[in-house]
Amino acid sequence: MRVVDIFCGCGGLSLGFEKAGFDVVAGFDNWKAAISVYRQNFSHDVCDIDLADVDTAVGTIKLYAPDIIIGGPPCQDFSSAGKRNENNGRGNLTVSFAEIVAASGTEWFVMENVARITKTAKLQEAKRILHAAGYGLTQMILDASYCSVPQRRKRFVMIGKLHTPDNFMYDVLQGRLSDHAMSVDEYFGDTLGISHYYRHPRSYARRGIFSTSEPSPTIRGVNRPMPKGYELHPNDPVSSLDGIRSLTTEERGMIQTFPPDFIFCGTKTNIEQMIGNAVPVNMGKFIAEAIKEYNDINQKI
Repeated sequence: MRVVDIFCGCGGLSLGFEKAGFDVVAGFDNWKAAISVYRQNFSHDVCDIDLADVDTAVGTIKLYAPDIIIGGPPCQDFSSAGKRNENNGRGNLTVSFAEIVAASGTEWFVMENVARITKTAKLQEAKRILHAAGYGLTQMILDASYCSVPQRRKRFVMIGKLHTPDNFMYDVLQGRLSDHAMSVDEYFGDTLGISHYYRHPRSYARRGIFSTSEPSPTIRGVNRPMPKGYELHPNDPVSSLDGIRSLTTEERGMIQTFPPDFIFCGTKTNIEQMIGNAVPVNMGKFIAEAIKEYNDINQKI
């Protein structure tokens, strides 16, 4: 199946679909820093385009004749880390995603976003557009740690297919989930060389130290060092801060399941933001393999 990734960022979803055997033929975005990284890591086209301009986007996307459009519209207006105003402007890109899919007429689509999008009017508007265009929709909140990612990261996923009833993919997705959350140790083995690390809390009422024997908390778009004045929180699983450090940029990328040889370039601020915004590669692969399983089952019927 030919795949186009819109709002592709640095390419976590694209790489996941490639690893599952899909033919990703193009990426689309207009964040130049992310486009530069995408170009470093993929041989197919990446187009610098304003995806809010739906007509232009659709005209270009159709040139690639995709069977499936995948993508994660920017989620800052929905995120629990932001001001949660879905009308700030970026929330409109969720509607643009739906309009692009509907006008392109691809057989399949996959949209990924923050879990909180389920509470927004923008998602309901997008679903109305997609239903009107003939798509059956399956939506689910996935925890990445049950999708071969060593990170507790809850994300909204909506999969659509033309002329198919709603919830058509639910059983396949549910059946592919792991029976346990993947820990950092399970993914890395002993290669990190640490047993505990610091991750900056949003509030000092929360802990800041985490064990590699548990999944990482959600990788965010910033990576702050442990402040000199940090005092142990009652829930920190250590009795001393000796040897405790933050994860490196490279380690954060690998917790997002990017391979060690994936090339991140640009400013440190942009790289950290790209890593934090990315769809974990293995989560993309999990979704792609679920689609292949659904197709295999239905071809036998």
